[in-house]
Order: sequence, then structure tokens, then C-alpha cells
Amino acid sequence: MTPNEDFELKVTVVMAVYNGCRYLKEQLDSVLADLCANDEIVIVDDASTDGSAQLIGSYSDRRIRYVRNQVNMGVRKTFERGLELAEKDVLFLCDQDDVWMLGKRKAVINVFANQQQCALVVHDAEVIDAKGNLTHASFMNLRGGFESAVFYNIVRNRYLGCAMAFRASLRHHVLPIPADVPMHDMWIGIRLRMIGGVEFLPIPLIRYRRHGGNVSPMHRQALWQMITWRWQLFSALVRRALGTK
Repeated sequence: MTPNEDFELKVTVVMAVYNGCRYLKEQLDSVLADLCANDEIVIVDDASTDGSAQLIGSYSDRRIRYVRNQVNMGVRKTFERGLELAEKDVLFLCDQDDVWMLGKRKAVINVFANQQQCALVVHDAEVIDAKGNLTHASFMNLRGGFESAVFYNIVRNRYLGCAMAFRASLRHHVLPIPADVPMHDMWIGIRLRMIGGVEFLPIPLIRYRRHGGNVSPMHRQALWQMITWRWQLFSALVRRALGTK
């Protein structure tokens, strides 16, 4: 029996990849080591031009499902495609450059197994630099602590995609991801908070790597950009709630 195989809920890890060869093997190895035999990793390659496809192709693990975008579609559409392809009960979002800690799957699935009203689980993360050195013991402490409330996260987001998992049965509430929202994780977190419970695990279950190539910035954006993004997010939430888009 592989680790955690006693849990009935099965997992799809949705990983978006774009020119991720530098860190991809370490991340992929860490995820595979924590999954069960009946889980899967759906890797969506956003038309990488480095050796990412060849690296993924070197794995013979049947849990890996690899698809490739014919043209670069961006992070939102890439994650959207992966979520649409996922076939298991619980969907984990996964970046290409972090490192999973052993026990992440078990800790998250245990919440869903014991709390039937829970729609989304968020956990903490250690922060590391490009070389894997620890820079901060808690990402959420850097952000001032986790808060799940809708308005709070419209103002200042606490939802970190690579530290999130949600029930596959609820994906219709978040798909399609609007083209004008700032980031997919903000959208998914707030939408699921609107329709179900959110549980926060105050323990680091990944090593969250920050480097020059990250899609999401750690520093504050310009005020005009923040206002624009928040208005776009709020408008998209209202449209979805009203069923107009």
C-alpha cells in the first residue's frame, strides 16, 4: 500500500508549466512521492520552448497526464484547461517551481473527509529563494495572517493557489475563469468562499519558491493597478453571482 491509500477521496494535481525546466524535476518528484497509486497529475504545458516537455516525457509514471497548448495561452487559461481535464475528487493547484512536503496530501484530504461542508482548504507555506534557502517560515505571516472573508480578499488577497485544494464537484462555480480577473487563485478562493466553507491549516505543507521568474509578485503593485484589478474582480464576481457570465 502506498502512503495515504486508506483515504477514499482521490486527488488530481493540476500543474501549469511554462519553460519550467530549472525547478520542474524537484517539484514533480516531490508531488509524486506524496500521491497514492490512484491519484493523477494533469500537467498542462503552455507551449514551453525549453526542455520541459522532454523532462516530463522522461517519466514513465502512469499517474502523469501531459497535455500541451498549441499556443501560449497564459496562466489563467492553462489552469482552466487542467481543471477541466481533472478526473478525481479533490483538485490541488500546483506551480512548477515549488516543493511539496510529505504529508501534504494526507493533511488536506483529512479535512475534506471529516468536514463535508468544506469547499476549499488553504494551508501555509515556507518561503524559499531560487537556491532553495529558507527566507521566511510562514508565507501567511508575511501577508498578515490568513483571512477567508470575501471583501477582505478583494482588498488584499490571501488565497495562494499552490497552497489550495477544492472539491471537483464545485468546479462549475469557478469555471470558466474570467479573462479580466487579476489571478486565478483570487477568483477561485473568493468564489468558493461565497458558496461553501473554507478551512485554513496553519502549517507549511509546501516550500514556496520566490525568484525572478514568478508570475505572482510579492511586492505591492501601483495603486492604480490595484484599484483596476479589484474593480475587475468585483465586477466578475457580481456577473457570476447574477448568472450573466
